[in-house]
Amino acid sequence: MSSARIVDVADESGFARIPACADPRFDHRTCDYWEDAERGSKLAGRLDADGGRAAAAAATTWRTSPTSGPPANPFAPPERTAGFNPFLERDEPEIENPFLPSRPRARQSFSADAPRKLALLGRGIGVFGTYAKVLLIDDEPVAYAQFGPLSAYPRAMRLRDLYPQLPQSPLPAVITCIATTSEARGSGRARHLIEAVTTDLAARGFSAVETYPEAGAEPETTSGAVPAFWERCGFVLAVADDRFPAYRRELE
Repeated sequence: MSSARIVDVADESGFARIPACADPRFDHRTCDYWEDAERGSKLAGRLDADGGRAAAAAATTWRTSPTSGPPANPFAPPERTAGFNPFLERDEPEIENPFLPSRPRARQSFSADAPRKLALLGRGIGVFGTYAKVLLIDDEPVAYAQFGPLSAYPRAMRLRDLYPQLPQSPLPAVITCIATTSEARGSGRARHLIEAVTTDLAARGFSAVETYPEAGAEPETTSGAVPAFWERCGFVLAVADDRFPAYRRELE
């Protein structure tokens, strides 16, 4: 009988357990689409068995495209430059405000030269907790999920701003990625992992979780799964959209 367990991605050993994408052109461990509001890409490169970055097998775009360079981002605002502070001397760091409440610093348990994706997943561990989980069957990784507060995913925040009909308070958590290996497709493993994620998010105090799948995408080429998957997981269509519908699930 197979044994199943779920591990959190909290360090380099957990990061190494993230399974490869079903489509070998992609790799979850290099995808920064949701964290980068301007240029994030799932096809940014691959990590070899030793954890180093290998050359991408195709163009570095969110989806396969015959053109070079990333496609236009309809959610990106005009490029901005940093504001000028006339009271701050050049190269002088801003002074910490002693009257603001202090927050615990994130405790990162990985090296300074760790992959950028691991740094993104670990940047809020000390405050929020882990941002990703891996489902293991007989100690073999078969499914991966990424999630967190909206503030951790600028692209999700921007997309959500397009839908004023969604509740503004309290803000939900968001699931940005769910995927299984090719061998685990259709086995219910992804749903099992989503149930664990929603249970965890409820325990962290969230009252709802949202996700924004890409309508019409092939399951292997999108990190957000397909709308039908979320309906099977108990999510309800909150906002209909031809490209990025919003699905929401209330947590107990």
